[in-house]
Amino acid sequence: MKNLFILLISTILFSSEYPSFTNIEISHIQKKSKIAKNRVIDYSKKIKLFTSYSKEKQLRAVNVYLNRLLPQYDDIITNKENNWATPKEFLTVGYGDCEDYVIIKYYTLIKLGFDDKKLFITVVKEKFKGGSHMVLSYFKTQCSSPLILDNLSFKILPLDKRHDLQAEYFINSTGVFKLSKNLNLLKVADRAKEFEELEEKVKNNL
Repeated sequence: MKNLFILLISTILFSSEYPSFTNIEISHIQKKSKIAKNRVIDYSKKIKLFTSYSKEKQLRAVNVYLNRLLPQYDDIITNKENNWATPKEFLTVGYGDCEDYVIIKYYTLIKLGFDDKKLFITVVKEKFKGGSHMVLSYFKTQCSSPLILDNLSFKILPLDKRHDLQAEYFINSTGVFKLSKNLNLLKVADRAKEFEELEEKVKNNL
């Protein structure tokens, strides 16, 4: 059984691109939770399957698959508001807040070959509820309404069709932006502290 487990892990972990788990990491996770171990293995299998999909189908598949992990607010998980978990942290725990879904979708799509310059962690206002929320934006082409991947919806719609949302800030490795009326991204800051801290953890394979 042990040899079968090692063989299975070696087969599943098909890529060294982040996020991926070593056999040693899998073993440590299994000691803490078999459910977490199964979730990590399933993620690796699913992403390998998604590599054969078209880009449009990959977007839908990633959004639906990752939305099925149950949400729980950050203050319950860590007693720290706005904790930006890495994908590996998120997969190990198995739940998170809206930003955790956005972050794992961001890195998963990059892993699948999407251009990171077209993907943005996006802070939005919920017009009808009055609260803040976070979604992932994908600009398929310049000056087009970005497609929105939302942990509260299995359907991907362009921002101009999401009448419940008002985009505030778009964040990625190139800076912080606002969206103009003619759908141009206007830089308002060179970087976001939370994103820099996240990138540092990712570089350390956390």
